[in-house]
Amino acid sequence: MGLHTGMQKQRVTILGSTGSIGTSTLDVLARHPERFEVFALSAATQVDLLLAQCAQFKPRYAVMVSPAHAADLAHKLKANGLETHVLQAQSALETIASHEQTDVVMAAIVGAAGLAPCLAAARAGKRLLLANKEALVVGAELFLQAVQEGGARLLPIDSEHSAIFQSLPEDPATWSARVSKIILTASGGPFRTRTPASLREVTPEQAVAHPNWVMGRKISVDSATMMNKALEVIEARYLFGMAPEQINVVIHPQSIIHSMVQYRDASVVAQLGTPDMRGPIAYGLAWPERIASGAAALDFAALAAMTFEAPNAQLFPGLQLAWDALAAPPGTTAVLNAANEVAVQAFLERRIRFDEIHAVNLATLSASSPSKPHALADLLALDADARRVALDHVKRLEP
Repeated sequence: MGLHTGMQKQRVTILGSTGSIGTSTLDVLARHPERFEVFALSAATQVDLLLAQCAQFKPRYAVMVSPAHAADLAHKLKANGLETHVLQAQSALETIASHEQTDVVMAAIVGAAGLAPCLAAARAGKRLLLANKEALVVGAELFLQAVQEGGARLLPIDSEHSAIFQSLPEDPATWSARVSKIILTASGGPFRTRTPASLREVTPEQAVAHPNWVMGRKISVDSATMMNKALEVIEARYLFGMAPEQINVVIHPQSIIHSMVQYRDASVVAQLGTPDMRGPIAYGLAWPERIASGAAALDFAALAAMTFEAPNAQLFPGLQLAWDALAAPPGTTAVLNAANEVAVQAFLERRIRFDEIHAVNLATLSASSPSKPHALADLLALDADARRVALDHVKRLEP
């Protein structure tokens, strides 16, 4: 894409613009009005925040799936004299993700709901900035096939996967010959130093208080169980085409090294930065160039020690499920993801204990024998089945 001078502005669609990734993306875009313009935004329930975003960025479209929220937004836009057009429907997410006037799609809708618009953007050949884990964990080969057939450019936004991407050679054709393994770093979350027996007592409030990152409730719980790292191992397997045994996890509580690549000659290349999602977002938006992100630079003189430790299997039993699911029939990773969503929700609603999240995931995996998904409908059916099984297990555990 050469130098930016005289280039047309890139038109950006943000799926999930009111979440932490969405608001960070808009923060980066606001720093580069000469490079980017906002084409469309979507949100689930936060009408007033989406309204404020429409007032600032003046997108052509705003999407809310719920009819009541969409009507409320349309009314408020009109009252404020704003011309953004409101679309209402699940399919509207696919419309804005694949729209011919969209160049870049930031996929930041959490959960399986983000799957269909990700597939639509991939098939339409967009630059797809992937912050939605489920596209790869649930969609796997189906999603990568859509990327390939559509000629889309897939850029990872998870800080770990962005770090790996930044540490790999530029030509993917050389990865398998040059790379011996990928090392994902994990903060270890808030319970890294606890005893396994004490996890019974953990409350939702404690589980969502992450020491380093500002994240939503679901991903904060996943960080506390290290299930987010299990999902990232699965993602890395599909993003970088590595064998599961080439993917390692190390706990690095300071969250300064975001991940590493070890080469055949035993050299390790790492990407470092402050824990700020605007770094990976800016990299995805401007790749292969680099632009100001708003993130603070590391001050090495002021940095305390950086430490590393192996994950404790008793404390984080969910981590091993990544390799187990990857070794099982295709579709198993989708089952694991669905079970975990149900289990985390049940824990946040105080229906099960923190240490029972793993029990639900394990029971759901044991009870399912998925067949290979060939279309989005298969994936959604698999997801729904797994949720039913997980919910049954939650009911059995309820006090």
